[in-house]
Formats: sequence, C-alpha cells, structure tokens
Amino acid sequence: MSEESTSTLWTVVGKAEEFAEDLGSCIEMGGEQIAIFKLSDGEWYATQNMCPHEKKMVLSRGLTGDANGEPKITCPLHKRSFSLNTGECITDNETSCLKTYPVKEEDGKVLIQFG
Repeated sequence: MSEESTSTLWTVVGKAEEFAEDLGSCIEMGGEQIAIFKLSDGEWYATQNMCPHEKKMVLSRGLTGDANGEPKITCPLHKRSFSLNTGECITDNETSCLKTYPVKEEDGKVLIQFG
C-alpha cells in the first residue's frame, strides 16, 4: 500500500492474524490512538481513531465499506463516512479530514509508518 520512506521508519504493531477482516482494531502509538483496518480484499488502512465531528475515539468500531469504489469507514456514532485512502469526509463537506498512516503487511506482521 505505501512505499518505504527514508525519513520515517516502519514499526511492527502486531501479527496480521491478530487483526480481524473487515473490522477495525485500535492501537496506541506515540500517545495517539490509531485505527487499523484489514479489508476482505487484503488491503490495509490506518487512520486516527478519533472522529473529528465530536472528538470521540470510535472509528475502530465503525463500519467498513465501499463508496463508488473508494474504501471507507463510517463513524458508528455520527454516520459520517471517510475515505480510508485519503481521510477525506465523503458524506459531509463541513467535517475535517482524518489523519491517515502508511500501513503494510510483511512476513505476517503489520507495520505502520508513524511520525
């Protein structure tokens, strides 16, 4: 999904088998909560866990899906949907974007670029 960066190292955050397909998981890195998603097509995504609408840490419990070919996460509380690729809110032009993180699976491990 993301290419190696020379400025930020990849950090192992768990074994791939520990992450359920089409559901979110939450980890903490650097004092931030990060939601990680493994979709049924094998793609991995990582975003901030906080929904920007009312600052609730709930996105890892949201519903994954597809909006016209764009993978998305929908907040379980406010029903706003965000692109897992860009973090852009795709249901409301007034809501801030999500921060996204490069994530990949390598040798059975999940790695994130954080920083």
